[in-house]
Amino acid sequence: MAVHPQLPNAITIARILCAPVFLWLLLADDGRGGGLRWGAAVVFIVAIATDGIDGYIARRYDIVSDLGKLLDPIADKALTGVAFVGLSLLGELPWWVTIIVLIREVGITIYRFIVVSDHVLAAAWMGKLKTVAQAVALSIALVPFAGLSDASAWQDTVWWVSVITMTIAVVLTIASGLDYVVTEIRAARKGRVAR
Repeated sequence: MAVHPQLPNAITIARILCAPVFLWLLLADDGRGGGLRWGAAVVFIVAIATDGIDGYIARRYDIVSDLGKLLDPIADKALTGVAFVGLSLLGELPWWVTIIVLIREVGITIYRFIVVSDHVLAAAWMGKLKTVAQAVALSIALVPFAGLSDASAWQDTVWWVSVITMTIAVVLTIASGLDYVVTEIRAARKGRVAR
């Protein structure tokens, strides 16, 4: 089966375009657990799931591109970044969590653009694991479980699961950021030695 070489990039761009739609749905009714909140959760979950789809297509049909390597992590950061900000604006997530995540994400993104003429900084395994952890934590935080009729019976469990998954996501966010820094410093030293 022939696959258009730009299909993975098109999926990635669609993920970027979902970010403002998702944020509007999340904030439109002040985060209440109605239809718009459910819509926001669904848009986020579907959009973040496409991260695996575009990567699979690119690898399966050998159409991995430098543009895709650059856009893919930016798409993830756009979507997860607005989710962190949105939850903090609604008072559902402490701002310090969002600030830590944004400093790491914005810092790595800026660095990607600085070095793009020299090399493409593709997502490392720890960065991918971080994205999965953030996706899971944010999905749990976004679904309005409290609005369900039988929510009171297991609301404490959901809260603890949310706290644990968010903690894991934040720890991996910091660890993967440090991993990128260490990897790039080592690569720069090797480059100087080679020259």
